[in-house]
Amino acid sequence: MSPVILDEAHRLAGFPRLYACQCGAPVFFRNDVCLRCKTPLGYEPGAGRVVALAPGPELNTWIVIGSPQSAVFEYCGNATSPAACNWLVPAHAAEGAQRLCPSCRLNRTIPDLSTPRNAAHWRTIEEAKRRLVSALLGQRLPVKSRLDEDPEQGLAFDFLADPNDGPRVLTGYNDGIVTLNIEEADTACRERTREQMHEPYRTVLGHLRHEVGHYYWQRLVEQTPHLDGFRELFGDERAGYAEALERHYRQGPPPDWQANYISAYASAHPSEDWAETWAHYLHIVDTVQIVVSFHLDINSVEMPFEAFAEDALIQPDEPFLDLLNSWIRFTAVLNEFSRSMGLPDFYPFVLSRSSVRKLHFVHLVVVSRQYG
Repeated sequence: MSPVILDEAHRLAGFPRLYACQCGAPVFFRNDVCLRCKTPLGYEPGAGRVVALAPGPELNTWIVIGSPQSAVFEYCGNATSPAACNWLVPAHAAEGAQRLCPSCRLNRTIPDLSTPRNAAHWRTIEEAKRRLVSALLGQRLPVKSRLDEDPEQGLAFDFLADPNDGPRVLTGYNDGIVTLNIEEADTACRERTREQMHEPYRTVLGHLRHEVGHYYWQRLVEQTPHLDGFRELFGDERAGYAEALERHYRQGPPPDWQANYISAYASAHPSEDWAETWAHYLHIVDTVQIVVSFHLDINSVEMPFEAFAEDALIQPDEPFLDLLNSWIRFTAVLNEFSRSMGLPDFYPFVLSRSSVRKLHFVHLVVVSRQYG
């Protein structure tokens, strides 16, 4: 991968994805102990790294091995819950939400944990949410809890199960609150829904990335100078939303949707087009950061493809263009890997010029936030 792409990937994603224990063994984002030397591990969200820990000055406190700083940490209050959170918080934080990490403190409602299945589903959801939140923090996007940090503009999550005698819980977004039906954490249920909806891709992380896209539209586009550019590319979000979704589910996407949208669902309404494009942007940035972190050279791969030129973008932007074309080359190779294992394609989408332009718009919005 070229130095330009390396710089761009680091700047966009912020935090690396390659970690090592103090013994030198590779460790991973969700690990809380090194399998080689049994050293306790924790994720330090402020620095975006998994760190090796030694006992701190008081019971249940920890310090980072090899760190010149004297910071003392505790594990998140959800460390011993079914969420199994391995994130660290400053020691001696106030009781309550302050003892929760930046990811867990976003929870407004968690499932009823008296049901064992719900506990397992919640753990799956929290693993995906921590991946999401770490990427948002790395991109220096606003991630404040609506519960105790920013009641007006913060973000919160409701993770709900269908009631026995009530209406089905619908996954969606409403004014800072993301609702997720926890059956999305059940692989069999999720795959059945994916087939019923004729979707090529459906994951818990994908849902979360999509729904927070609505939140960041409110924070970064609505009532900002970006709004006119949004409407020019995506359409007018003031168009009837309920009617548009009812029509989409009744009639399906337009026959030529692939020429204008990143997914079939994106064609339903400008708001969904933005959220789908936002989710794909996060797919790209986080995956390419993996490539960068592990020092993989995408451009050495002999994979013929038709690269996009700068006329596909909103404005000249060589770093973004290189990043995008590297992503396309990389996913083509990964799709072949998936097929060789008899699995669905890693990235079952084809980017059109219109989709690339929208991705670039999302990128410019994010970058303007980073440098604003």
